[in-house]
Amino acid sequence: MTNPRIDPATLTETAEQQELRAVLREFFAAHSGPDLWKRMAGELELQGLAIPEQYGGSGYSFAELAVVLEESGRALCRAPLLSTVVLVGYALMRSGDAEACARYLPRIADGTLTATLVYDSDITAEQGAEGWILHGRADFVLDGAGAGLILVGVGDRLFACESEVERTPHRVLDETRGQAHLEFRGTAATAVGHLAIEEILDIGRAAVAAEQVGGIAHALDATVSYVGQRKQFGRPIGSFQAVKHRLAGLLVEYEAARSASAYATACVATDSPELGAAAAVSSLVCSNAYRLAVAEYVQLHGGTGFTWEHPAHLYVRRARSTEVLFGTSQDQALRLATALGVG
Repeated sequence: MTNPRIDPATLTETAEQQELRAVLREFFAAHSGPDLWKRMAGELELQGLAIPEQYGGSGYSFAELAVVLEESGRALCRAPLLSTVVLVGYALMRSGDAEACARYLPRIADGTLTATLVYDSDITAEQGAEGWILHGRADFVLDGAGAGLILVGVGDRLFACESEVERTPHRVLDETRGQAHLEFRGTAATAVGHLAIEEILDIGRAAVAAEQVGGIAHALDATVSYVGQRKQFGRPIGSFQAVKHRLAGLLVEYEAARSASAYATACVATDSPELGAAAAVSSLVCSNAYRLAVAEYVQLHGGTGFTWEHPAHLYVRRARSTEVLFGTSQDQALRLATALGVG
């Protein structure tokens, strides 16, 4: 399956993107904690990287944002990049509502607003005397406990809510990415244009694939470093043929994931009609590779890898949670089959 709109040159990093990656890796290694979101905006302007200049952003493409997502996934960044910058940012930019973009995107770009997207819920919207009112509930909403803006998809309509909503944080497997239960009880909202939810979710899948590639890279690098230092029988365990074979297999999986992610990223950046298929492929390939990477990460670190003090379990949690974030592997396989005309 080929698409003349995807230039093969876009599948490799530019010198500028490589420089961005180096800066990001150093930044995420040095900074974490509650002030991370503010630092990301103030020092590197990351939230506005792919937001158009007219709305306070830098005007780059999803290709540059994917570099940020990959490095954030490598560091297990706790900032709400996926929910705020990817899901809400692109939902607004593709809503066709210039007024809503002018109202919210500059605040996302400067780091003063966090946001999340609600979809696949039982929420209904009705027009009252003073505007739109939302009723219903939504579960497992990404970063829903603290989001200042909640975009709600009701059918093909999109509504913005900055009013008080009843929020109940969940205890979830991956504590680096919070989720919450939201209750809308006559909550005031503003109509924000229309929403092609599958397109936004496909952009989300491409973003998660980039995060997964970063996580795989961390697991591979950390494991290679460990087996080069850990000795048995007077020699590094990395010199044993069985270990070499396992790491070689993991490297193959990593390269496949990197390629699948790069193609999905290019499809987002170029508005390619192949985005649906590319997003499904990247989800399948990257999820499978991440699952293998974290298993090897734990096992090849021996007893150390099974301890709570070692970070390996955090990557296991992220791998498991992202695998089902926008649909299971079976869901993605069905979507891919449909896109290819064989479902």
